[in-house]
Amino acid sequence: MTLDGQKIAILGCGRSGAGAAGLARREGAAVAVFDSGEGASFSLEGVTVHLGAQALQGPTDFDLAVISPGIDLRSELARRFSAAGVRIIGEMEFAYRHTAGVPIVGITGTNGKTTTTELVETILTGCGQRSVAAGNYGVPLSEVITSGETYSVFTVEISSFQLEAIEEFRCEVAVWLNFAPDHLDRYAGIEEYRAAKLRIFENQSATDWAVLDARERFAPGTVKSQTLTFSAYSEGADYTLRDGVEIVCPGGEGVDMRGLKLRGTHNAENLMAAIAVGHTRGLATADMAAAIAGYTPPRHRCELVRTLGGVDYINDSKATNLHALESSLVAQGGVPLVLIAGGKEKGLPFQRLRKVVAQRATNVVLIGEIRERVAAEWGGEIPCKLAGSVEEAVSLARDLAEVGGAVLFSPGTSSFDMFTGYAERGDAFCAAVDQIT
Repeated sequence: MTLDGQKIAILGCGRSGAGAAGLARREGAAVAVFDSGEGASFSLEGVTVHLGAQALQGPTDFDLAVISPGIDLRSELARRFSAAGVRIIGEMEFAYRHTAGVPIVGITGTNGKTTTTELVETILTGCGQRSVAAGNYGVPLSEVITSGETYSVFTVEISSFQLEAIEEFRCEVAVWLNFAPDHLDRYAGIEEYRAAKLRIFENQSATDWAVLDARERFAPGTVKSQTLTFSAYSEGADYTLRDGVEIVCPGGEGVDMRGLKLRGTHNAENLMAAIAVGHTRGLATADMAAAIAGYTPPRHRCELVRTLGGVDYINDSKATNLHALESSLVAQGGVPLVLIAGGKEKGLPFQRLRKVVAQRATNVVLIGEIRERVAAEWGGEIPCKLAGSVEEAVSLARDLAEVGGAVLFSPGTSSFDMFTGYAERGDAFCAAVDQIT
């Protein structure tokens, strides 16, 4: 697909915007980048840049606008271009049009996307089908395409934000891990959020595959492809969990998790989904098991930081919604827990987890702008203490923890009230844990 002679506007100057701008330039387009955010900066040879207030006053006479996932289609910047009659597509849609027929494994879900994406990439590449993890994972698909590298298949983590602005984007294999309320600060309600994620199936056909959480229910006609299901909780799925340690595949083959570094039932489901993807690609179960033998999960996801005085300190800072928090609680089994939770107020219904927290934890320490609300909602069921910092929270949790138990840092919401992201928040927890004696 050549863009010679076309004028392309890139909305957003982050990494996705930079990837799209580079790809558009490679294809011969005249490119301009627009970002109305405070402190925005961008530099790429041959690209015109409109930043800050200037982005809302610049030209709109473009053939196409490519929007970054961090920018809402309802934002003032996006509405300027749509009002001028400029078609807007997402960065992932734009990249898809330049994939030259390389198939895509797309992975979405409220939680577990990154781990599953890494597992799929590890399996595919380890079994001779060279792949790369991209998309919401960190490297935009457009950046991968302009790298000049050759791949057999793309493994793409896909967020709801990226699916909002697709047209033709299609996955040969679409993975639906789970669904729970999240991003209610961007969407009008949970149904709008779900509708955006369901678009991963929109352009599939009967020859494609969908790998689905067996507990999910879809309206008739939503999934048009062949399907495989997985569940650590349901015996009727194609992939199940035996005795908490062995993944059972169709036909009875098993993958023993005891030699792996993956912890918890939620990671068993992530691995089931990844193995199912491999089977759709014709891979043997034994070869996949060998490929993941040395896999190390990404940081900040039920990461054991330290064991001190008979207490495990677990960093699950990536738990930025209630489904992730609940999964993390369940994954710890029946050990006595002190839970550290809280962060940004983004409208999540913490009250619905009150009973499960009371069943799984002995005490709670709450941080962030949401701490007082959650303490009021949970306080009748479980003792809650408030902390003004992660360091104070760790100190309080240490004093409350029982030998043989754990301190679980699983915030259940995003971090932007105190940190630049979940990684910085998780690093702060790890540093605080390393300081205690």
